[in-house]
Amino acid sequence: MTLSENLLFKLPPKAREWAESLPWAERRYVLSLCHLIVAASPEMRAKFLDDYTADGLVCKVLEDRDTQQKVNSYLKKFRLTTNLNTSSLRQYIRQFYIHSAQDMRIQPDLYLESALRLVMSTEERNHVFYYILGFELIKMMFRMSWYQHERLYRLQRNQDEFIQTYIKPIQHAHRINQIIVPKDEHLFFARRDYFVKQPVMSEKKLVELAMATFTTEVTTNFGFSIIRHPHALVFDYHYIFEAEPDQVSLP
Repeated sequence: MTLSENLLFKLPPKAREWAESLPWAERRYVLSLCHLIVAASPEMRAKFLDDYTADGLVCKVLEDRDTQQKVNSYLKKFRLTTNLNTSSLRQYIRQFYIHSAQDMRIQPDLYLESALRLVMSTEERNHVFYYILGFELIKMMFRMSWYQHERLYRLQRNQDEFIQTYIKPIQHAHRINQIIVPKDEHLFFARRDYFVKQPVMSEKKLVELAMATFTTEVTTNFGFSIIRHPHALVFDYHYIFEAEPDQVSLP
């Protein structure tokens, strides 16, 4: 088997038949496109894939009604207001590409491979839903005070893992971006002041911080774990958000 035949064999059967049926004049166009994609930066690839595939992908993603309904039910459970419609899905697909591009700067070929899998595979497209759920929950935690973080992680079965995976990275991002700045951490009343402070940031800043703090893999796995195991994230809205700060047990 020649190299060209081996590469074509990796394509889905219909795509391979189409590629093999092209006359030389049209094959030149395919080769030009391949060259441009390989030579482009990850960010440019993300933009191209968004412009070229997003509308079609939205239609394909929406075909999975079962996963969509599950994600919507969990968004409601966690009191998140995101509505999974055509517009929000298109925006999230674009973000998924960009986020993947940031993750894969060192190995851009792996990013392109993952993006192509998303285009071609129904199972991979379902990951968009898992990513959305995971990202919305991460955004929710970024908006929490550290007191609310404590309330949340105390509900979890594996508190240490939850703290290391989600809480510490978020609080580190709060610190270095001066969203929450602890002062006199060893003084009781000073600690109360920053510990109950509600983070304030724009939606744009929030998305940037969430993408910079967590990889697409962590984000997607977070959403998938909740879909697969309903109690993967134990959540009590009233306990977390409505308890009086006076009751807080400071670290």
